[in-house]
Amino acid sequence: MGQAANVRTRRTAQKEAVHRILVDEPGFVSAQQLHQRMAAEGSPVGLATVYRQLNALAAAGQADTILVEGGQLYRACTTGAHHHHLVCDNCGKAVEIDAPPEKWIHGVAERHGYTITRHVLEVFGLCPECSTPNPD
Repeated sequence: MGQAANVRTRRTAQKEAVHRILVDEPGFVSAQQLHQRMAAEGSPVGLATVYRQLNALAAAGQADTILVEGGQLYRACTTGAHHHHLVCDNCGKAVEIDAPPEKWIHGVAERHGYTITRHVLEVFGLCPECSTPNPD
């Protein structure tokens, strides 16, 4: 019993460590970026564990995920409800946005003969800091 309790506690501690670092990030980050930050701070958590814990946080509604060309990115979720993002292509900073009404989404699908099973909407661009030219 002692060994099982230790494994359970370790997993919880690892999830909390991953979540703590994720909350400190201003935008979406990859598992590799998060792992590098944790390693720089002296945390011995392995990359596979970071992936597992990020996916567990996403499944629990505590992290948002988006798919981009380079893979999957994660961000601490603040609402827990279905929402969408405006994401900076340069730094990964994100803000939650209102999406078109569900009625519009279903209407477009219906006009084309589709039945909606799910939808994903993320808008990408440059945040104000990244779109302002550097005066150097």
